[in-house]
Amino acid sequence: MNFDTLNQIIKEKPSLEFGSIFSRSIDLFKKVWLQGFITLLLTFVTILPFYLMIYIPLIAAGITDPEMLQNETPPIIVIVSMFILMPVFLIGIMTFGTALNAAFLRICKQKDMDLAGNDDYFYFFKEGRLGKILNLSLLMVGLTILGMLACGIGLIYLLVPMSLFPAFLAFNENLSAMEIIKSSFNLGNKNWLVIFGLVLVMGIVAELGIVLCCIGILFTVMLAKVPIYFMYKDGVGFNTEV
Repeated sequence: MNFDTLNQIIKEKPSLEFGSIFSRSIDLFKKVWLQGFITLLLTFVTILPFYLMIYIPLIAAGITDPEMLQNETPPIIVIVSMFILMPVFLIGIMTFGTALNAAFLRICKQKDMDLAGNDDYFYFFKEGRLGKILNLSLLMVGLTILGMLACGIGLIYLLVPMSLFPAFLAFNENLSAMEIIKSSFNLGNKNWLVIFGLVLVMGIVAELGIVLCCIGILFTVMLAKVPIYFMYKDGVGFNTEV
């Protein structure tokens, strides 16, 4: 499905329904909760090196000058080094996080439609797909910075279209990074309030896992990602195999 056809379909599709997506998301999560848990663990593992990387300047300074660790404020060179590494940190966690989220949405489709296939969590790490996701992550960092410059209000607005990026990535591999962003904005702007409400409410519901001895949240947090699949299914639909 090319970019023009995709966006024409978005215009012609009826608006999303909050109640329908909410109830179906709960039902589907019962089938994919284990895959969601595995996706979450893989996300932790793949982004952990980037969290460690951001502290390399502080660790190096502590090794060369142990007394520095006793100061409340680290040396300016350490602060500058950590600031320089921050974009790499953001791009890294966005790239791997988006790739795994997109793979999880593909699994959601397989379970929802009873399609044959293995749970391929690393689908977007293969055949050069990660390169496009890297480009998408660079654009996401740029959008995030713009949202922050708008006194944070912009981030609230961007929450809706940016939440759709993994879905358009998962189900339209022929789209470029910029076309994924444009299509996500088209669907997001058309249904902004419904999508924002679903993201907010489902996120709160997903956090309820914390009552299960706190560790339960690891099994429920991916519930917040399932509605994205239905947003795409209802707002665009599937005309091609993935």
